Amino acid sequence: MKKLLKWAAVATVVLVASLAVIYRAVNRVPSETLSPEERVAVIFDDGGCVSCHSENPKLPFYAELPVMGKVVKQDVDSGYRAFDITAMNEAMKNGTAVHPVDLAKVEKVVLDGRMPMAKYYLVHWGSSLTRAKTDIVLDWVWNTRKAMYNDAVCEALAAEPVRPVDFSVPVDPAKVALGKALFHDPRLSADNTVSCSSCHGLNTGGVDNEQYSDGVGGQLGGVNAPTVYNAYYNFVQFWDGRAATLADQAAGPPLNPVEMACESFDEIVAKLAADKEFSKAFCAVYPQGLSQETITDAIAEFEKTLLTPDSRFDLYLRGDETALSSTELNGYELFKKYDCATCHVGKNLGGLSYEPMGLRADYFGDRGLELTNEDNGRYKETSLERDRHRFKVPGLRNVALTWPYFHDGTRATLEEAVRDMAVYQTGVSLKENEVGDITAFLYTLTGKVGGEFLTNDNSK
Repeated sequence: MKKLLKWAAVATVVLVASLAVIYRAVNRVPSETLSPEERVAVIFDDGGCVSCHSENPKLPFYAELPVMGKVVKQDVDSGYRAFDITAMNEAMKNGTAVHPVDLAKVEKVVLDGRMPMAKYYLVHWGSSLTRAKTDIVLDWVWNTRKAMYNDAVCEALAAEPVRPVDFSVPVDPAKVALGKALFHDPRLSADNTVSCSSCHGLNTGGVDNEQYSDGVGGQLGGVNAPTVYNAYYNFVQFWDGRAATLADQAAGPPLNPVEMACESFDEIVAKLAADKEFSKAFCAVYPQGLSQETITDAIAEFEKTLLTPDSRFDLYLRGDETALSSTELNGYELFKKYDCATCHVGKNLGGLSYEPMGLRADYFGDRGLELTNEDNGRYKETSLERDRHRFKVPGLRNVALTWPYFHDGTRATLEEAVRDMAVYQTGVSLKENEVGDITAFLYTLTGKVGGEFLTNDNSK
């Protein structure tokens, strides 16, 4: 018996040693002769990332087996819903810029060691992330991010996923002046009662603090009005992304039958042209005259100036170690720990991607309200099933002033929004002190206008 045990022990040692040798052989670090992007591409390929994070992955044979196949397909559906890696792979292949949200998502799962999942690399040897592979990917993320931005972030924080707001961007002052006047002009509505500022009050955080905004005749819209401050940084406008630019966005409400209810821009042009003084001033800047194109261009030029730099968080990013309290700093660390900074990235802490509402739990099922067309989000524009309930991520700048929250305006306080976003987007139930610390951090995102911190008259 002792002899048998001895041979069993020897066999175990030999097996473990053999497996270790095989593991090292199949899990080699990509050659240093490759570029950083090529090395990362090899790691992603070895890790089988495309198997779950693309629209039409090539599935293994066992995906057709009764039990295992169901698990595989669930993982693929979940992975693709959370992150489509296709654009990032193409960018690395073509030497073009990688999207900052893609960088943030890759960074987080690598830091957490979440990908590839154990049930994947136990079957696919060589796919797991070793320490060396992890370092290669993280170095690439951080160096790519540093090269992406040209700002005054201090060296210690240069690889952070968020950036400070610009103090200004290039604009035409004459167009800005016209756009400001038009932004506040109710003649853009059919009955001369509603202006852009009616729903996007500049003294109320760039919103109206209503669940749904009032339009012509007291009609209510079907989606919460997003803030106009820092909208310049959004990659598209509106929750569903139906406007590609600020000018496109400005063209929407005047013709919306619920909002400003004009039949066409001809109606607006006629009213403005009748104002001889305004028309003369307008044509001096736009020789081509009043039109939908020139009116919306002027409004867009004004909205470019609605930046709110110099928040306390911006001061921290630029190197002021005293700008944030220990509670606020801990809130920022929790903000990153719980995946908030995988979507809320960049200068506006958001506005750069579409993401599903209810990634980890059924938001709409739990909400208990009848589904509306607005709840479909991006799906309204594309009719692609993957886009159902997918929305443009809102920017978080000045978020303490822009209640109520979510596209449906169902959360009255910032604490509620923080608590529920953790549940529905990350599957985490935050402790009350964590909610408090993250909320404290979000208050540091309130920026300045004209050298003074932005305030909200509705909070008085």
